[in-house]
Amino acid sequence: MYLWGMEWKAILFDFDGTLADTAPGIVLTMRRAFAEDGLPLPEEAAIRQTIGLPLPQAIRLLGGLDEAAAARTTATYRRFFPECEMTHITIFPEVAETLRELRSRGLRLAVCTSRGRDSLESILRLHGLLDCFETFVTATDNLPAKPAPDMVLALLDRLGVAAGEALVVGDTTFDIEMGARAGCPTCAVTYGNHSAVQLASAGPTFTIAHFSALLSLRR
Repeated sequence: MYLWGMEWKAILFDFDGTLADTAPGIVLTMRRAFAEDGLPLPEEAAIRQTIGLPLPQAIRLLGGLDEAAAARTTATYRRFFPECEMTHITIFPEVAETLRELRSRGLRLAVCTSRGRDSLESILRLHGLLDCFETFVTATDNLPAKPAPDMVLALLDRLGVAAGEALVVGDTTFDIEMGARAGCPTCAVTYGNHSAVQLASAGPTFTIAHFSALLSLRR
């Protein structure tokens, strides 16, 4: 089928900051974990800039920690996750309706995220969106992290879709660079964790301010 004047077959979505507003929960949980471990509390802006990276990598960057110390604080974060992060996650406006409309048009939808599979599925199930997606690649797959292209390439292989037939959608430069390195067209959303200026530096194919704009993009 043709959508937006191009022969798309699949859309590969980032999760945090693209489909769901997870930043308030991540900030709260991160600061609580750092406090619990006696570490200086990172600023909210700094935490938001690391969203999209694997959790241990984000914690290492935020705390200037070695691998062992980061592993300890990662474990602390995960202990607080059900109480702190899960209760502060919301789905962005227009996401549920747009995903279902895309599915009705025959698009194959997948998620490509640095979040673990268990937490991703728990959040999607809680918000009634699990059935929107055909498959996921997550941190649980232990592939090289964004902006490496490996997660997108794994999804393309799993779906049997060529790079030029899949659009990668995300809110950070990590997502846009990942998609581009995999040879896919990309779409940046400006309501997430990286600013429009930051996103422009990664050279997305498209840029949108509202999720429902996916339904009317034209080349």
